[in-house]
Amino acid sequence: MATKKKKELLDDRIVSISKRLQKLRKDAGYTSYENFALEKELPRVQYWRMEKGTNFQFKSLLQILDAHEMTLEEFFKGLK
Repeated sequence: MATKKKKELLDDRIVSISKRLQKLRKDAGYTSYENFALEKELPRVQYWRMEKGTNFQFKSLLQILDAHEMTLEEFFKGLK
C-alpha cells in the first residue's frame, strides 16, 4: 500500500518572515525575486526558498538584511 507524504505545514512565524522578505523586496522596487537576488549578489535559488519559507538559515537572512541596509530590530519590529 502506497503512503502519501503529508505536506509539511509551515510554522506561522516562518510564514510571517517570508512575507516580510517579499514585501521588502517589492517595496524596494523589485517585482522579480531573481533580479533582486542577482543585483544584490545573493544565491538566487536560496533567496527564493527563503521567500517561500522552505529554507531558513540565519546567515542568509543576515545577508538579505544587509542588502536592504536593515537591522534585525527593524526587520522583526511588529512581527508576531
